[in-house]
Amino acid sequence: MNHFVYHDLGRIEYENALERQTAAFNALLEAKAQNSSAENHLFFCEHLPVLTIGKSGKDANLLIPEELLADRGISFYHINRGGDITYHGPGQITGYPVFDLDCWKLGLKQYIDILEETIIRFLALYGIKGERLPGATGVWIDPDVPGKARKICAIGVKSSRFVTMHGFALNINTDLSYFSLINPCGFKDKGVTSLEKELGAAQDFELAKARLHSLFLDMFP
Repeated sequence: MNHFVYHDLGRIEYENALERQTAAFNALLEAKAQNSSAENHLFFCEHLPVLTIGKSGKDANLLIPEELLADRGISFYHINRGGDITYHGPGQITGYPVFDLDCWKLGLKQYIDILEETIIRFLALYGIKGERLPGATGVWIDPDVPGKARKICAIGVKSSRFVTMHGFALNINTDLSYFSLINPCGFKDKGVTSLEKELGAAQDFELAKARLHSLFLDMFP
């Protein structure tokens, strides 16, 4: 039996997806408080263009006046995950594992390591070497090459009593021009990339989701 229920929410407004994962998160916390059980959930979606900034993020990492975002059709949210500012939009797999880590006997650091490893294994399916960058959560390409380090997957998580929400943003066919509006994840000296940019052609988005879902089944059995 799988330890989580998978949901493909398709293309969805950020606020609607946040409501879905918050409800699942609260249900797990309530069940845990009562020593009963509730289902773990893995949500995949694409967002309409949105910028989110974590609780430790700096507003200075938004590089244009906030009032101009609406003119460009971009939403903006301060949220309760870790990490700084990032972009979500079409062509990106945004994933929200709402997991009780006790089901896998994991601590938070182990969980984030497994998230990163899941993305690294996904990229390997496309012949891309994803790596970690010490002190910078997420998955990178050429992290040790001066001037070439570029992030392909951002990770930002909230946890309470080892129940998680928020998650990761993996660039598949993402329009990377939106990242010019921010210092992604607070970095000024590192780039952002996508599967499409690395491989030189747009990728089959549905296939990418299916491959990533399969890997989650392997990594969180």
